[in-house]
Amino acid sequence: MQIIKETTEFMLPGKSAVAIGKFDGIHLGHQKLLEKITEQKKNGLLAVVFTFSPAPEAFFSGKETKGLMSIEEKRAAFKKAGIDILIEFPLNKETAATEPERFVEEYLVGKLKAAFIAAGTDLSFGKKGAGDAALLKRMAESSGYRVELIEKVSVAGEEVSSTIVREAVEKGDMEKAQALLGVPYSINGIVSHGRKLGRKMGMPTLNLLPAEEKLLPPNGVYYSRVLLAGKRYPGISNVGYKPTVSDTCVMGVETYLYAFDEDAYGREITVELLGFKRPEMKFEGTEALKEQVQRDIEEGAAFHKKVK
Repeated sequence: MQIIKETTEFMLPGKSAVAIGKFDGIHLGHQKLLEKITEQKKNGLLAVVFTFSPAPEAFFSGKETKGLMSIEEKRAAFKKAGIDILIEFPLNKETAATEPERFVEEYLVGKLKAAFIAAGTDLSFGKKGAGDAALLKRMAESSGYRVELIEKVSVAGEEVSSTIVREAVEKGDMEKAQALLGVPYSINGIVSHGRKLGRKMGMPTLNLLPAEEKLLPPNGVYYSRVLLAGKRYPGISNVGYKPTVSDTCVMGVETYLYAFDEDAYGREITVELLGFKRPEMKFEGTEALKEQVQRDIEEGAAFHKKVK
C-alpha cells in the first residue's frame, strides 16, 4: 500500500475508487465504505482512502484528542483491507479554507482521477464543512464520476458511529465496542522490558506501551487475548499505571498469558480487550498484590474456558 502524506502535490497514475472519511476506529460503517471501493478493483480502479491529518476534531478544536486507532494501527488496517493508496491529506489553515467545489475538482477529480466515490450520508468537507453528499451527487455527472452513498449501520437499534464507539471504550464496555467494530478493541505495539515483578512472583507478563495518540479504556483489569506471530493466546491484562509498584505516570498494558513461555521482547503484539473485570487498585504490598493477581488469573481462565 502506498501512503501519500504531508503534501497536497500528488497525482495518481490511473483512475480510482475513493472512500472519503475520518475513519476513526474503522467501525462497521467504515468497513462498508472500504468494501465498496475494493470491489471496484475488479473494474481496474485503484482503491483509495482519502482521510485527514490531523483529525478534523483536533485541528478545529486546537486540543489534542486521542484516537480509537493509532496512526500505525490505522495504516495496518487499511493495508489488510486491500487498499492500494492511502491519502493522509494535510489539514491546515490553507487547506481547511478550500471551497467544496474546488476540493472536488482539484483533488478528487484532478489529482485522484476519481471514477467512483463512496461516502457516508453525513459526509462534510471543504470550507466550514459546507461540502456534503448532496454536492458530490450534484457534481457527479459533469465531473465524470459515480457516487454511492452508504447509509448508517445500526446495531441493537443504535446507529454506529465513531462517537458511540468512543463512548463505549471510555466506559470500559468492551463488549459493546466489539459489537460496533465487528472485532475486539485492540492495542498494538512492541513488547518492552518492565520491572519484571510479575516474573519474580512467578507470573511473567508482556509489557506494552501504547502510542500516545491511542485512546485507552478506564484503568483496570480486562479479560484479553494476544495476537502474536499469527497465533492468539488467552490472557488477562492490566491497563494503567501499576500503582502498587510504580510512582511513574507512564500508561501501560501488562498482560499475563496462559500456557505461554516464549521470549517475546522486541516482538510486535496486538492485545484484544474482551471484557472489563475490575478497576485498578493500590494494595498494601506485593503479597496482597500477588494474591489478587492470582485470583484474577484463575477467574480469567474460567472466563476463557466459558467463551471458548
